[in-house]
Amino acid sequence: MSSPNLHTPWLSSDVESFGGSFNICIEEEGTADTVDFLEDSSYPVCNLPPNIPDPPPVRGKIHSRVAHPRQLANSDCFPKETKDAWDGLFKDGFGADVHVRTEDGSVIPAHYPLLSVASPVLGNVLLQSKVRNGIRCIKIAGVPHGAVYVFIRFLYSACYDEEDIKKFVLHLLVLSHSYSVPSLKRVCINHLEQGWLTSDNVIDVLQLARESDAPRLALFCIRMVLRDFKSVSSTEGWKVMRRANPALEQELLEFVVEADTRKQDRLKKIEEKKVYLQLHEAMEALVHICRDGCRTIGPCDKVLKANQAACNFPACKGLESLVRHFSSCKIRVPGGCVHCKRTWQLLELHSRICEEPDYCKVPLCRHFKVKMVQLTKKDEVKWKVLVSKVRAAKNAVNLFSSRRSAA
Repeated sequence: MSSPNLHTPWLSSDVESFGGSFNICIEEEGTADTVDFLEDSSYPVCNLPPNIPDPPPVRGKIHSRVAHPRQLANSDCFPKETKDAWDGLFKDGFGADVHVRTEDGSVIPAHYPLLSVASPVLGNVLLQSKVRNGIRCIKIAGVPHGAVYVFIRFLYSACYDEEDIKKFVLHLLVLSHSYSVPSLKRVCINHLEQGWLTSDNVIDVLQLARESDAPRLALFCIRMVLRDFKSVSSTEGWKVMRRANPALEQELLEFVVEADTRKQDRLKKIEEKKVYLQLHEAMEALVHICRDGCRTIGPCDKVLKANQAACNFPACKGLESLVRHFSSCKIRVPGGCVHCKRTWQLLELHSRICEEPDYCKVPLCRHFKVKMVQLTKKDEVKWKVLVSKVRAAKNAVNLFSSRRSAA
């Protein structure tokens, strides 16, 4: 049988290497060559004792997600007694009919029926291996003995130690993908997302996530690269990736440029909203000054008091100075004085927003209403866009105020 291979030459020196390849080898007469054999029906397939516990259900969805949806439990949905029984069977190795050889030559005893149910891929490999003296032998190379031990143990009872997951998480992610064990893959991905990633290993994990069909983990890594690109781009992992996978480097650089562009656009929109909000406040202050009066400036029929309390309009003080200048300026033509030009624009903007020009006390309100028909189509479009933006800022302020008062 042809062995599944997973080449990982891109791993940097900072992360433990997987040996360049990941192989399953069928043992025959002391050799470790990858060959094909037919099953020998003269030997029993299973040597399990008669008093074994009931088999656990096939691992699929993990149901223990009540308090923390993204936190995985240390077992699947079967009872603790059953889990302990199967974990004990694995550790005792009683009645084992499979020998799993690891990178250092050690042997892990296991049981063919259980491995076949827990991992269809591993079951197919075992099915085509040669049975010698009732024992099937395969070799899992390219990963440490400890990682293979944790992997086989998980197939029995979904049990694992946190320290083992922390130590062999990348190897276990490869094993879970190669042998189609989605529950173990979820455990590894959850552990990687919960703080194991650093700027030094995120590039290696990103490439491994793509090789292992873990799109969520890959997206998590890309977001981390975008958040701390300066640190990540100076690591050894980035340098190795640049030489081994320049296409990925180009893709990440495009992501960085796109994220920076979005950030600039977002900041620009925030600044624009601030300007429109200031214009809305200026419109309210203008109506307040012309209708009610404020301190030392207001309509002729109002009695003004210089010592009265300050009003609640933040733009009132600045607008008061602008109106006072406009009333006494000798130039006062729209193109002659910068301050007067700004006043003319505020008055015209008010006239376009004002819905009661016949009763409005703001100067020149009706005048600008009549003047609107004389504008070119291009100027009219500009004013309409400005008015819509100011009204949107007004609606946003009103919505925020209503929600705050309701709370």
